[in-house]
Amino acid sequence: MSHNVSFVDPKKNYQSIKEEIDEAYFDVMSNGDLIDRRHLKSFEENLARFVGTRYAVGLNSGYDALHMSLRAAGIGPGDEVIVPAHTFVATASAVVNVGATPVLVDVAKDFNINIDLIEAAITDRTRALMPVHLSGHMANMVRVMEIADQYNLIVIEDACQSLGASLNGKKAGSWGLTGCWSFYPFKMLGGYGDGGAITTDDPDVALFARRMRFNGEDRETGEYHGHGFTCLLDNLQAAFLDVKLSHLPAWITRRKEIAQRYRAALSNLPDLMLPHYDYPGYDDVYQNYTVRSKQGDAFSEYLKSHGIGILTQFRKPYYKHMALKLVDRGFPETEALSREVCSLPMNSEISNEQIDYVIKTVRSFYGREWRGGGK
Repeated sequence: MSHNVSFVDPKKNYQSIKEEIDEAYFDVMSNGDLIDRRHLKSFEENLARFVGTRYAVGLNSGYDALHMSLRAAGIGPGDEVIVPAHTFVATASAVVNVGATPVLVDVAKDFNINIDLIEAAITDRTRALMPVHLSGHMANMVRVMEIADQYNLIVIEDACQSLGASLNGKKAGSWGLTGCWSFYPFKMLGGYGDGGAITTDDPDVALFARRMRFNGEDRETGEYHGHGFTCLLDNLQAAFLDVKLSHLPAWITRRKEIAQRYRAALSNLPDLMLPHYDYPGYDDVYQNYTVRSKQGDAFSEYLKSHGIGILTQFRKPYYKHMALKLVDRGFPETEALSREVCSLPMNSEISNEQIDYVIKTVRSFYGREWRGGGK
């Protein structure tokens, strides 16, 4: 085999569903259905049903979902929003861009916000909690919702990396006021360009988002309800996403199979922490298979030198970028995992032969031979 394993493989994904994607394309194009047509409405209905909410509203990106959610919640200048110290910068940027202040809290061993540190960060200006479900593994939403109820806080879920994950049978994106989604091309459910959505049970939030995504206009009446934005999910992208959503359960099943192959073969390497937490009630979907290697960059560079596509999010914590002007209150777990983090290839198109090559290469870095069977 060719010793070149891609981190993701969008070409192979397209080929696997080419007939359906092409049919969706020609349906949209031959009818001129480019903006806010039936394909968008269909996708929104199917997404809401999949997540388990009453409504879904298609937007232009995951960032727009976060931004729109904060505005729908009425969060603005003078307010504080608690966010994790380890996440993509968009989580905090959305807070800043509505005029509020992000208050960072360190994460736990599972990469998600440390529940035990949240209450110490709450002040009389705290209005919301924004947990992030990272890499297909949910934050502890049972405790998040308990804390939110106790302190009368709004919960906005940054679920961009965890579509399909659940806790106690309740899916990510269905716990808070909104769930925020990204359909960036390399997500499990990715478009052919950017895209996003919110899910919610609140009809007022859904109506607000539908109006504000189109410059504040109610598309049925033509009435403007405020100064809005241009962040509508394109109808063509919605058509593609609707096709892909029907395949998502099978893709998640495959990701779980890959994760178990990694676990069986790599769990006896003491310097490598795997993303298997065995918490009761959690169903993970492995958007990324993110390990922690004590050897940090040496480990990642070794894999790349052997033709393996990996991802190292985020070597430099976002609060360390001075231009962002964020308060660093000391986040030891974020600092440690940032030095160690490395995501192995994880996509539904990867072959077992390719997985075996990744396993063999990882074990060879640690001086451990592998002949299959996890030994």
